[in-house]
Amino acid sequence: MSVKEIKEAIEKEKVCFGIKQTLKSCSGKKKCKVFVCRDTRDDTLAKLDAKDIEYEVLKSKEDVAKDLGIGFENEVFCLK
Repeated sequence: MSVKEIKEAIEKEKVCFGIKQTLKSCSGKKKCKVFVCRDTRDDTLAKLDAKDIEYEVLKSKEDVAKDLGIGFENEVFCLK
C-alpha cells in the first residue's frame, strides 16, 4: 500500500526525496507521512527520531526503486 501511495505522490509531484528535504518539509507543526527503506542508515533514522518524525518502514532501497520505476535508490520519502 505505501509504495502505491508514494507512486501516486510522485505523479502529483507531492513527494520529497531524501533526509534533508524531509527535515525541511516536516519542520514545525507540519505533519508529514514519511517512509524509510529497510536498509536506511542508522544516522539517518536518528535524525528523524531527533525531530520526533514518525515513519513507516518499506522494503530495501533496491526493491523500492524497482517498484517505483525510478532510476535511483533513495532512503527516505516524504509525502506532502
